[in-house]
Order: sequence, then C-alpha cells, then structure tokens
Amino acid sequence: MTRRTKVLLGGAVVALLVAVGVLRFTRAEAPGPDASAPVIAGASAPAPSGVAPVTPTGAVSAPVPAVVAPASDAELEELAAVLRERYGAKLDEPYVQMRFVEELMRFFQQRSPDRWREELLAFVKEHFPERYDALEAMLRNRVDYEKWVRDNDSYLRGLSDAERRAATWDARNRLFGKETAERIWAAELKNQALADSLRSLDARDDLSLEKKLSTFKKRIQEVHGEKADAYLARHQQEVMNHFLDLSSVQTELGGMTPQARSQSLRSMRRELGLDEEALKRWDTLDQSRDARWDTGAKYMAERQTLAKELSGEALEARLAEVRARYFGGEADTIAQEEASGFYRFERPRQWGRN
Repeated sequence: MTRRTKVLLGGAVVALLVAVGVLRFTRAEAPGPDASAPVIAGASAPAPSGVAPVTPTGAVSAPVPAVVAPASDAELEELAAVLRERYGAKLDEPYVQMRFVEELMRFFQQRSPDRWREELLAFVKEHFPERYDALEAMLRNRVDYEKWVRDNDSYLRGLSDAERRAATWDARNRLFGKETAERIWAAELKNQALADSLRSLDARDDLSLEKKLSTFKKRIQEVHGEKADAYLARHQQEVMNHFLDLSSVQTELGGMTPQARSQSLRSMRRELGLDEEALKRWDTLDQSRDARWDTGAKYMAERQTLAKELSGEALEARLAEVRARYFGGEADTIAQEEASGFYRFERPRQWGRN
C-alpha cells in the first residue's frame, strides 16, 4: 500500500469515527452492537435524554475536506484490500455495513463531490459484488436518513426528549426496517435502558444506597448479558459517576457524618470491582477534597465578613491577603475567577465527584 493511500484512508476513518453526525457514533455508543459503551451520559439531568443523543441535528458527516486528486486504479485496489480485511468477515452485520458505507462516503466525497455516489457504487460493484445489493440499500437509507434529520431539524428541536426519541425511532424503523435499525443502534438501546433504570431508582425513597446500587448492577447484567462483567471492568468509574450524580444519592450522602459517608463511598466503589489499591487512592482523594472544601468554606465566611466592613480598593487588598493565606500559589487563579463572577466554593458539593 502506498503511503498516500494509508494517510488518506486513515484520515477518512478517523474523521468518520469522530464526526458528530446522524449516526452519533460518539463515545457514548459502542463500536458495534455487541460491544460495550460508556454508560448513560447525562442520565441524572432533570429531563434526561438518554445515553447518546437519539435525535441528531445538523449534517451527518463532518465538513468534507478539500477535494483531492481522484484515486488511481492501484489505490482503489489497495483500498478494497484494506476494507476487505477490516470489514469483510462481518459485512452481514448492519452496523458494520453502515460503518463501511460511511467510510466510503468520506473517501469518495473527498475526490468527487459531484459524482461521489456513482463512483462509490461502482467501486462496490467491482470489488464487493456479492454485497452490492445490501450495501446499495444501506447507502440509500443512510442518505435518506440524513435528509430526514436535516429537513426535520427545527421540528425535532421543539419536541420533548421522549417525543424526539419516538420520532427518531419511527424514522429509523421506517427507513431501515425495525430489526435492522435496532441492530445498528443496539448500543443506544442498551444505554437508554440503563438511563431509564437510573431514573427509576432515583425516584425510589424506600431503597438504601446499597440496594439501589445492587439493583442497578443487576440491570446492567440484564442489559449486557454475558458481557456485563467485562463492561463493568472497563467502565467502573463511569458507572459510579452516573450513580453518584443521582440527586437522591447525593442527598443521602450529604446527610451522613463524614465517617459514614467515607465508608459508604468505599463500599460502593468496592461493589463495582475496584481493588484495594484503587480504594486507597480514592480514600486519599476524598480526604483531599474534603479538606479543600473545608478551606473554601472558611475563606468564603471570612470574605463575607470583610465585604460587610470594607469596599473598593481596601476590600480588594484585604481579600488578596486572605486568598494568599488560604490558597497560596492558587490565589491569583481564584481572584481571576471571582473577577469574572465565578465563586468555586458556592457550587454544590457533589460527594464523591468534586
């Protein structure tokens, strides 16, 4: 393979995987229906929308780079070999077909903005004739889905999260077929199931923190099946963060004594599989955070007292002294924050998170 083809193809792959587009194959979605995805982004928001945004807005792909010279026959042969090695064994899977089509779209859009579709299909017919019908249909549906998203952007933005999800899935099912759509967006469905579980647990006042966490772990087992343990091993901290973000969890932690809260956080982390060394590191970080917030509370109290007694330059001079006493080398940073109207110690304390 020539260096030029490697660079162009590699750039196309990276651009596709990081582009924020209609498929929303972001980090919140797994690279395949059987893979694991980080859990429930934004699940604890007042009106959570689920894991990955189910109603994409804007264009499907990132902006197409400047047009480059058409690929030679030799480069197309090399491209086919790379794609066959990467996708060939899994091209029966709709999600893989979608990634395959997306990669080719990027490749040919760079080279022939006006005729990319014809050239893409000609490439598929020559190099993947046994997959032509399936890939042609996937391309057609994918382009139609992009158009639907673009045409309905304003309408979708005006819907509630639940309405938006319903409208999006209706379009996906109509364009791709229900079974195929569910296989393409399988990771999103799993994440949505976990988001729904967290919302339900957040509303349960009758369950302890330990019971909520064990119930959530059980739901992860149900959603991810035999791959649940591997999923948790890869995403321990993400799962913990989203659990800690629940308002009911924060309320209960906030009502504990410092010692009880420390023990509860340790127990939750152990339940999610953290080993003893990791638990010790978290203990140290929690203690550091507690000390930091205690210092911040003392500083804010002294600041408020000074603000009642002084003003103008006299107040600023005294505050500079107080900040230096409490925060040392970080005093200037805190002064700049306050000058912009941000007071870090007026933020809500998120136990186990900040």
